[in-house]
Amino acid sequence: MAAIARAEGFSVHAMTMSYGQRHAVEIEAAKRVAAGLGVADHILVDIPLAQWGGSALTADIAVPKGRDSAEMEANIPVTYVPARNTVFLSFALGYAEVIGARDIFAGMNQVDYSGYPDCRPEFVAAFENLANLATKAGVEGDRFRIHAPLMNMDKAQIIRRGEELGVDFAWTHSCYDPGPDGRACGECDSCLIRIRAFAELGRTDPVLA
Repeated sequence: MAAIARAEGFSVHAMTMSYGQRHAVEIEAAKRVAAGLGVADHILVDIPLAQWGGSALTADIAVPKGRDSAEMEANIPVTYVPARNTVFLSFALGYAEVIGARDIFAGMNQVDYSGYPDCRPEFVAAFENLANLATKAGVEGDRFRIHAPLMNMDKAQIIRRGEELGVDFAWTHSCYDPGPDGRACGECDSCLIRIRAFAELGRTDPVLA
Protein backbone atom coordinates (compact mmCIF):
# COMPACT_ATOMS: atom_id res chain seq x y z
CA MET A 1 0.00 0.00 0.00
CA ALA A 2 2.78 2.43 0.91
CA ALA A 3 4.61 1.59 -2.30
CA ILE A 4 1.45 2.26 -4.32
CA ALA A 5 0.97 5.63 -2.61
CA ARG A 6 4.57 6.55 -3.36
CA ALA A 7 4.20 5.43 -6.99
CA GLU A 8 1.15 7.68 -7.33
CA GLY A 9 3.28 10.67 -6.36
CA PHE A 10 2.43 11.00 -2.68
CA SER A 11 4.94 11.76 0.05
CA VAL A 12 4.32 8.97 2.55
CA HIS A 13 3.95 9.83 6.24
CA ALA A 14 3.61 6.38 7.77
CA MET A 15 1.86 5.51 11.03
CA THR A 16 2.18 2.17 12.83
CA MET A 17 -0.08 1.20 15.71
CA SER A 18 1.13 -0.64 18.79
CA TYR A 19 -2.14 -1.83 20.28
CA GLY A 20 -1.14 -4.74 22.48
CA GLN A 21 -1.25 -7.23 19.60
CA ARG A 22 0.32 -10.63 20.21
CA HIS A 23 2.12 -10.25 16.87
CA ALA A 24 3.98 -7.11 17.96
CA VAL A 25 6.85 -8.26 15.74
CA GLU A 26 4.87 -6.60 12.93
CA ILE A 27 6.03 -3.25 14.34
CA GLU A 28 9.64 -4.12 13.52
CA ALA A 29 8.51 -5.27 10.07
CA ALA A 30 6.79 -1.92 9.54
CA LYS A 31 10.03 -0.16 10.39
CA ARG A 32 11.85 -2.26 7.77
CA VAL A 33 9.25 -1.46 5.15
CA ALA A 34 9.34 2.26 5.94
CA ALA A 35 13.13 2.31 5.73
CA GLY A 36 13.16 0.22 2.55
CA LEU A 37 10.68 2.48 0.80
CA GLY A 38 12.26 5.71 2.05
CA VAL A 39 9.10 7.24 3.53
CA ALA A 40 9.05 10.89 4.57
CA ASP A 41 8.54 9.94 8.21
CA HIS A 42 7.25 7.09 10.31
CA ILE A 43 5.61 7.46 13.69
CA LEU A 44 4.60 4.81 16.23
CA VAL A 45 1.35 5.31 18.13
CA ASP A 46 0.38 3.45 21.32
CA ILE A 47 -3.30 2.50 21.50
CA PRO A 48 -4.13 0.13 24.39
CA LEU A 49 -6.79 -2.06 22.74
CA ALA A 50 -5.50 -4.99 24.79
CA GLN A 51 -6.85 -3.21 27.88
CA TRP A 52 -10.26 -4.68 27.09
CA GLY A 53 -9.25 -7.49 24.71
CA GLY A 54 -12.11 -9.20 22.94
CA SER A 55 -9.92 -10.73 20.24
CA ALA A 56 -7.44 -13.56 19.83
CA LEU A 57 -4.92 -10.86 18.88
CA THR A 58 -5.33 -8.85 22.09
CA ALA A 59 -6.43 -11.39 24.73
CA ASP A 60 -5.71 -14.91 25.92
CA ILE A 61 -7.84 -16.53 23.21
CA ALA A 62 -6.43 -19.21 20.92
CA VAL A 63 -5.64 -18.20 17.34
CA PRO A 64 -7.35 -20.60 14.89
CA LYS A 65 -4.90 -22.81 12.98
CA GLY A 66 -5.05 -25.05 9.93
CA ARG A 67 -8.43 -23.89 8.65
CA ASP A 68 -9.54 -24.31 5.05
CA SER A 69 -11.13 -21.52 3.01
CA ALA A 70 -14.68 -22.61 3.83
CA GLU A 71 -13.99 -22.45 7.56
CA MET A 72 -12.36 -19.04 7.24
CA GLU A 73 -15.36 -17.66 5.37
CA ALA A 74 -18.06 -19.17 7.62
CA ASN A 75 -18.09 -16.55 10.38
CA ILE A 76 -16.31 -13.44 11.58
CA PRO A 77 -13.24 -15.00 13.25
CA VAL A 78 -11.99 -14.50 16.79
CA THR A 79 -9.00 -12.62 15.32
CA TYR A 80 -11.37 -9.71 14.61
CA VAL A 81 -10.32 -6.80 16.85
CA PRO A 82 -13.37 -4.73 17.84
CA ALA A 83 -13.45 -1.38 15.99
CA ARG A 84 -9.74 -1.63 15.12
CA ASN A 85 -9.83 0.02 11.71
CA THR A 86 -12.19 2.73 12.95
CA VAL A 87 -9.75 3.54 15.74
CA PHE A 88 -6.71 3.39 13.43
CA LEU A 89 -8.26 5.64 10.80
CA SER A 90 -9.34 8.12 13.47
CA PHE A 91 -5.74 8.48 14.61
CA ALA A 92 -4.56 8.78 11.01
CA LEU A 93 -7.23 11.42 10.37
CA GLY A 94 -6.08 13.56 13.29
CA TYR A 95 -2.45 13.28 12.21
CA ALA A 96 -3.32 14.08 8.59
CA GLU A 97 -5.25 17.21 9.55
CA VAL A 98 -2.33 18.49 11.63
CA ILE A 99 0.32 17.96 8.92
CA GLY A 100 -1.89 19.26 6.11
CA ALA A 101 -2.39 15.89 4.38
CA ARG A 102 -5.78 15.22 2.84
CA ASP A 103 -5.18 11.75 1.39
CA ILE A 104 -5.20 8.81 3.80
CA PHE A 105 -4.16 5.38 2.56
CA ALA A 106 -5.28 2.22 4.32
CA GLY A 107 -4.53 -1.42 3.53
CA MET A 108 -7.94 -3.06 3.87
CA ASN A 109 -8.72 -5.91 1.50
CA GLN A 110 -12.17 -7.45 0.99
CA VAL A 111 -11.12 -10.34 -1.25
CA ASP A 112 -9.32 -12.29 1.49
CA TYR A 113 -10.73 -10.33 4.40
CA SER A 114 -11.75 -13.28 6.63
CA GLY A 115 -15.14 -11.70 7.27
CA TYR A 116 -13.88 -8.53 8.97
CA PRO A 117 -16.67 -5.91 8.72
CA ASP A 118 -14.18 -3.01 8.76
CA CYS A 119 -12.45 -4.26 5.58
CA ARG A 120 -15.32 -3.47 3.20
CA PRO A 121 -15.79 -0.62 0.69
CA GLU A 122 -18.93 0.44 2.58
CA PHE A 123 -16.84 1.03 5.69
CA VAL A 124 -14.23 3.08 3.81
CA ALA A 125 -16.92 5.24 2.18
CA ALA A 126 -18.65 5.79 5.51
CA PHE A 127 -15.40 6.78 7.22
CA GLU A 128 -14.56 9.23 4.43
CA ASN A 129 -17.96 10.83 4.94
CA LEU A 130 -17.32 10.97 8.70
CA ALA A 131 -13.88 12.52 8.15
CA ASN A 132 -15.38 15.38 6.20
CA LEU A 133 -18.13 15.95 8.77
CA ALA A 134 -15.92 15.74 11.86
CA THR A 135 -12.92 17.94 11.00
CA LYS A 136 -12.29 21.66 10.61
CA ALA A 137 -10.64 21.00 7.25
CA GLY A 138 -13.58 18.97 6.02
CA VAL A 139 -16.31 21.44 6.94
CA GLU A 140 -14.27 24.28 5.40
CA GLY A 141 -14.17 22.39 2.11
CA ASP A 142 -10.60 21.07 2.26
CA ARG A 143 -11.83 17.53 1.91
CA PHE A 144 -10.21 14.26 2.92
CA ARG A 145 -10.02 11.19 0.70
CA ILE A 146 -9.60 7.66 2.04
CA HIS A 147 -7.74 5.42 -0.40
CA ALA A 148 -7.86 1.63 -0.12
CA PRO A 149 -5.89 0.54 -3.20
CA LEU A 150 -5.71 -3.13 -2.14
CA MET A 151 -9.45 -3.46 -1.58
CA ASN A 152 -10.32 -5.52 -4.65
CA MET A 153 -7.00 -7.25 -5.28
CA ASP A 154 -6.39 -10.85 -4.33
CA LYS A 155 -3.22 -11.64 -2.40
CA ALA A 156 -1.31 -12.86 -5.43
CA GLN A 157 -2.10 -9.60 -7.24
CA ILE A 158 -0.94 -7.64 -4.20
CA ILE A 159 2.36 -9.53 -4.10
CA ARG A 160 2.90 -9.08 -7.84
CA ARG A 161 2.18 -5.34 -7.68
CA GLY A 162 4.38 -4.89 -4.62
CA GLU A 163 7.30 -6.59 -6.32
CA GLU A 164 6.84 -4.38 -9.39
CA LEU A 165 7.20 -1.38 -7.06
CA GLY A 166 10.31 -2.66 -5.28
CA VAL A 167 8.81 -4.20 -2.15
CA ASP A 168 10.90 -7.00 -0.66
CA PHE A 169 8.33 -9.24 1.05
CA ALA A 170 11.07 -10.61 3.29
CA TRP A 171 10.73 -7.24 5.07
CA THR A 172 7.11 -7.96 5.89
CA HIS A 173 5.16 -9.89 8.52
CA SER A 174 1.58 -11.15 8.46
CA CYS A 175 1.39 -13.95 11.04
CA TYR A 176 -1.17 -13.68 13.85
CA ASP A 177 0.70 -15.99 16.22
CA PRO A 178 4.47 -15.87 15.68
CA GLY A 179 6.89 -17.90 17.78
CA PRO A 180 9.14 -16.40 20.47
CA ASP A 181 11.75 -15.74 17.79
CA GLY A 182 9.21 -13.83 15.70
CA ARG A 183 9.03 -16.51 13.02
CA ALA A 184 5.66 -16.94 11.31
CA CYS A 185 3.66 -19.97 12.48
CA GLY A 186 2.61 -20.99 8.96
CA GLU A 187 -0.79 -22.24 10.20
CA CYS A 188 -2.96 -19.27 11.15
CA ASP A 189 -5.48 -17.85 8.66
CA SER A 190 -3.19 -14.97 7.72
CA CYS A 191 -0.22 -17.26 7.09
CA LEU A 192 -2.25 -19.75 5.06
CA ILE A 193 -3.75 -17.06 2.82
CA ARG A 194 -0.29 -15.63 2.25
CA ILE A 195 1.33 -19.04 1.59
CA ARG A 196 -1.36 -19.87 -0.96
CA ALA A 197 -0.80 -16.57 -2.75
CA PHE A 198 2.93 -17.15 -3.09
CA ALA A 199 2.25 -20.72 -4.23
CA GLU A 200 -0.12 -19.38 -6.90
CA LEU A 201 2.84 -17.36 -8.19
CA GLY A 202 5.00 -20.48 -8.16
CA ARG A 203 7.22 -19.71 -5.21
CA THR A 204 7.64 -19.90 -1.44
CA ASP A 205 6.80 -17.11 1.00
CA PRO A 206 10.23 -15.60 1.82
CA VAL A 207 9.45 -15.31 5.54
CA LEU A 208 9.06 -19.11 5.68
CA ALA A 209 11.92 -20.05 3.37
